[in-house]
Amino acid sequence: MFLPPKVTDRAYERLSEIGAAAQGKALRVAVDGGGCSGFQYRIELGEPEDGDTVLEGAGERVLVDEVSMPFLTGAVIDFTEELIGARFTVDNPNAASACGCGVSFAM
Repeated sequence: MFLPPKVTDRAYERLSEIGAAAQGKALRVAVDGGGCSGFQYRIELGEPEDGDTVLEGAGERVLVDEVSMPFLTGAVIDFTEELIGARFTVDNPNAASACGCGVSFAM
């Protein structure tokens, strides 16, 4: 059994601002092979699929597929606004190192 990631209130608020649930969508956070460090995050709006873990808050949903769950155990999914732009982020305690882009990581 894996500990699902935590989703911050700020991330749920941003999903509400963009109307994800109103469009029948949820934020999908997945881990794919590739990127400059070996693995990369894929963050997109989508619909639930069989086997997904569904995290809910503030009327919004975040989806994690069963293959990605071990890589995201104990992670924190957040939304940040910086000078370079606004984006959903993953703070992953399982990552041994991360690329400067913030999307790619190694385990």
